Amino acid sequence: MASKIEDYALLGDGRSAALVARNGSIDWLCWPRFDSDTCFAALAGHADNGRWQIAPVQEPIEITRRYRGPTLILETRFRTDTGIATLVDFMPMRSECPQLIRMVFGEAGKVEFDTQFVARFDYGRAVPAIRRLDDGTGFLIGCGSNRLALRTEAALCVDAGNAMGRFAVAAGECVSFVLSYSATSDSAPTCNDAQRQLSATTAFWEAWSAQADTQGPYEEALTRSLITLKALIYEPGGGIVAAPTASLPEHLGGSRNWDYRFCWLRDASLTLLALLRGGYPEEARRWRDWLVRAVAGAPSQLQILYTIDGSRHVTEWECPWLGGYQGAKPVRFGNGAVGQLQLDVFGEVMNALYLSRRSGLGPDAAAWTFEDELVEHLVQVWQQPDQGIWESRGKPKHYTVSKVMAWVAVDRAIRSAALFRQDAPVREWEQLRDRIHDDICCHAFRTDLNSFTQMYGGSELDASLLLLPLVGFISPHDPRMQGTVAAIEQHLMTDGLVFRYRPEHAGDGCGEGEGAFLACSFWLADNLFLQGKRDEARALFERLLGLSNDVGLLSEEYDTQSRQLVGNFPQAFSHIALVNTGLTLTRGHARAGASGNITNANGDD
Repeated sequence: MASKIEDYALLGDGRSAALVARNGSIDWLCWPRFDSDTCFAALAGHADNGRWQIAPVQEPIEITRRYRGPTLILETRFRTDTGIATLVDFMPMRSECPQLIRMVFGEAGKVEFDTQFVARFDYGRAVPAIRRLDDGTGFLIGCGSNRLALRTEAALCVDAGNAMGRFAVAAGECVSFVLSYSATSDSAPTCNDAQRQLSATTAFWEAWSAQADTQGPYEEALTRSLITLKALIYEPGGGIVAAPTASLPEHLGGSRNWDYRFCWLRDASLTLLALLRGGYPEEARRWRDWLVRAVAGAPSQLQILYTIDGSRHVTEWECPWLGGYQGAKPVRFGNGAVGQLQLDVFGEVMNALYLSRRSGLGPDAAAWTFEDELVEHLVQVWQQPDQGIWESRGKPKHYTVSKVMAWVAVDRAIRSAALFRQDAPVREWEQLRDRIHDDICCHAFRTDLNSFTQMYGGSELDASLLLLPLVGFISPHDPRMQGTVAAIEQHLMTDGLVFRYRPEHAGDGCGEGEGAFLACSFWLADNLFLQGKRDEARALFERLLGLSNDVGLLSEEYDTQSRQLVGNFPQAFSHIALVNTGLTLTRGHARAGASGNITNANGDD
């Protein structure tokens, strides 16, 4: 059985990612891209679906782990009755040949280790052929177009497509393993490269992290979140995956299991803001460039998500041979939400492009024609029901935040036209903006509840309503917004955390409940800060920081009953919200406005 979600740490090389459990088992790796077939899929099934474990033979007395400073190099320290040894795991950045390197360093006494290498392709089903390299230093592992090479100084034997062995390290000794993708016996990196790659990878991350603008009481958590976001960027194109995993359940044992190895437009402006505020304009520019390429074409063909290289073709399918994370089924790959109408993405795209102009990220003149056409398309569709920000698989409805983000799209187009002297029918757009605003206030606010509601004419709440003051739709001090925040605190909070909505009343087509949604809890902290309740905002933020695992990572949700992280992991949306809220609380001078989070009306910090 897979470990608890919070027991995993992330490795990454800017193209793919691996998850390593506290017990030294790599249970998830898709190669050579985030959205590729799996090499190790035990996370979504069991050990026979692929994993690679290196662990002491003797049960450890203590296991501690950390990232080596501000890097993505993981150190897992095992203390046994016979000694102490540290397992160092990392994936070299910008390597010609994708690699995963594991090095076991002896620190005291002598520690004996077992290693079990079980590679499986075709999402955990296909057993590869394994043959020994001619020089005897490792193995070639192949199945179809997938080919790996494993080199090691340890003596391993092969049995039924698996490689296993036992070795020992004493103080001052090191045993290395180098796994590489699409390598031949001639091109496979050797163990002699391991130390050099460790030094180069350390230097890369230390130099990158030194650019972070995160000084203050939350510096370590903010920097770790930015490193995590960097690891989720597909370096060849600049797109950011929502998470490197698929089908980790939002409800333990349930069916809310989705594939998040894609790029969502919904994350666009919030991601851009986090990168810009965190000190990374180059990553922000590359994300903007990916966005412009992905959405190019007719606005009527805009999708809510794309593949990491901007492709539109995403097919959802269920994998019957994988047993699911701790039995949660079905296991899904691909994502059927790709074909949904979700009006909020129009606002996210327009907001991101507006932000990029405000921040001087470079020319994007070609985008203005698209933006002009997008507003004209919104004239036709903003009054339609849609699937909403949470991608409901139920009947389309008139979701309030969908309409609000349509308002954001028009508002940002007007701002861009005025500030950057773009030719546009501004007067007509202003009339459209006012019409949408009036429509929302008329149909989505219930005076008897003193709150905005999830949908027009409804009575249910939705935590996405916390975005209204953050995108500049309404003042945080407006009595209607204060009433909405109070209602969310009363009806959507458990154990101090915010749930998106009440699934039993939502008709979202997904059945059972889910965990508290971490990004929504960060948005509540933003709202409390804007209302002047700064001590409450800090207390909530620090409560959320306390949910991070021992190496600073968050999933999408938190199960308040089992007190476990749930959902895909690590989750970009959670870390984006952490950065934006943390920087606001650190700098302490932001106001509600037009950037998609806590900023002033000009979209600047």
